[in-house]
Amino acid sequence: MPSISTRRPSTDSARINLRTSPEAKALIERAAALMGTTMSGFMLQSAYELASQVVAEQETLTLSDRDRDAFLAVLANPPKPTQALIDLLKLTA
Repeated sequence: MPSISTRRPSTDSARINLRTSPEAKALIERAAALMGTTMSGFMLQSAYELASQVVAEQETLTLSDRDRDAFLAVLANPPKPTQALIDLLKLTA
């Protein structure tokens, strides 16, 4: 996954505010210190990486070899439309 710090710097910025428990804040501060970054930098990088992963998982369809082959076969030789499909298309036109 690309790091947000490797992207071209932007002069634009947006603010994100959040509240958390003292325990969560302390843990995040400790993790940031261990990574040698600021708490904001640590939180932004972590949230960005997870958000990228979630979006990719939701927007990507992975087929097995068998399903891919079946899909491509139908694309290559589509079935003739049924009367029900013809009637449906007439309704939406």
